[in-house]
Amino acid sequence: MATARLDYVAPWWTYWLHNFPHFNFSLLSVDSTFKPEDGSYQQSLVLLACLGAVGLGLSLLFLGGFLVCLCCCRRNLDEDAKRPNTCCITWVAIITGLITCSAVGVGFYGNSETNDGVYQLTYSLYNANHTLESIDNMVATSRGNVETGVKQHLERLDEIFATKPEYLQALRFMQLMMGNIIRELAALPDINKTKVDLAAVADQTTFAEYYRWLIYLLLLILDLIICLAMCLGMAKHSQYLLITIMGFVLLSLVLSWASLGTGTATAVGVSDFCVSPDKFIVNQTKDFLSADVAHYYLFCSTNLPNPFQQSLTICQRSLTTMQIQIQGLLQFSVPVFPSAQRDLTGIQRLLNSTEFSVHQLTALLDCRGLHKDYLDALIGVCYDGVEGLLYLSLFSLLAACALSAMLCVIFRLWTLMGSREKEYDDIDEEDPFNPEPRRFSYNPRRSNTHSFCSYISSFGSQASLHPPPQSSSSSTVPPPEYMNQSMLFGSTPRYENVPLIRGGSPPPSYSPSMRTTYLSMTDAQIRHFGTDFQV
Repeated sequence: MATARLDYVAPWWTYWLHNFPHFNFSLLSVDSTFKPEDGSYQQSLVLLACLGAVGLGLSLLFLGGFLVCLCCCRRNLDEDAKRPNTCCITWVAIITGLITCSAVGVGFYGNSETNDGVYQLTYSLYNANHTLESIDNMVATSRGNVETGVKQHLERLDEIFATKPEYLQALRFMQLMMGNIIRELAALPDINKTKVDLAAVADQTTFAEYYRWLIYLLLLILDLIICLAMCLGMAKHSQYLLITIMGFVLLSLVLSWASLGTGTATAVGVSDFCVSPDKFIVNQTKDFLSADVAHYYLFCSTNLPNPFQQSLTICQRSLTTMQIQIQGLLQFSVPVFPSAQRDLTGIQRLLNSTEFSVHQLTALLDCRGLHKDYLDALIGVCYDGVEGLLYLSLFSLLAACALSAMLCVIFRLWTLMGSREKEYDDIDEEDPFNPEPRRFSYNPRRSNTHSFCSYISSFGSQASLHPPPQSSSSSTVPPPEYMNQSMLFGSTPRYENVPLIRGGSPPPSYSPSMRTTYLSMTDAQIRHFGTDFQV
């Protein structure tokens, strides 16, 4: 039959993590054997956790160098191109978003795997604790039945059978069997002597795992919100939104590197345990559990005998012998001593209960139940748990790199928005071709000037305005300069229905009918509307 060591084989990633170099604070090599109580081993795990701080420092140095280069090259970029090319920024933002979303997917899977592994560990711990408590209760109950109940009945029977030496001899033999039972029950493991409460360990593990799962879930959601807010900020071109995103990106960057260091140190420590868990458990239980008992439950091999089998066999034989003695006394002594029937029946009842408890102890003390819980705990921790931690470390690394690139994109977008605002601020306010909404100079004369459209509406329609007859001496009036300019850019002039009134857009060209209407204005109308429409 296969042994336990063949049933459990540590996965390859635990050996890979176990071979990570372990150094203490003095940078001296440390043995990678799992020894959580050793100070040097603790220092090696702390140094592995500091890898996150090193990564954060490198990211900040990279971002600082990028900012310096961006500030130094900004003037050259502004001189080279009026409109900087944003295609590269767009593609970097897209790739960064895709990497972040992929990292979040990996993180969700790793978080679920780790949670499943820890749940399997705690479930196995609760089962093992329930088995051990059942063993302890049955041993205590059996010893109490024999030491207290049977002993009291035997003392009363000794008084009743004082005149019958043959009956007293049977009672002495039963007391000898009772001593054997008490001695063998005392050889069984006493759970109260152990220094480790598996239920308390499971409760603490569950508590810590809940907050670990919740923190990673919030971090994953934060990264998704950052991606969505980044898309919105690029679409809206909002500097305030970019400032808010920048703050959350920095927060997520710090948390990502911190989670990377913590996850790596935890994965390495758990892998050190998973490579040789039997050795660690034997060392931890040597104060209250013998080595043969520990090996019996850790390996559960048919080649290893049950260390409690002899004690259980002696208990069963002693109980059987006592049952035979009680049956004989009930048959022969009760007709002579009727008062002894009550005590003999009480002893028989206690012996039946004790025998049933011994049979249950035989089943519970078999290695298969506890060994199954042990294997389930190992598989949950070393397979699902460590695998989930590796995926979470990969998520943290990808997210940290993507967030660093996202900060670079935000810095570049900020400079582009600043240069665009600078271009708007550099517009000449006296330029007649500026858009009207950006000119804020107030002209009191313009405030009372009627538009040319209102002039037309006051006369009803353009058809009611008849141009005055032109004298033959007057030659054809040359078209205005703006009409000549419009014809330079096309074969036909452009016509607009509304004339230009003091600076809106470049000068339009008018249709012949509009020009005729304009020239037909009288002197009174010109005095009324001013010289705004005069060519």
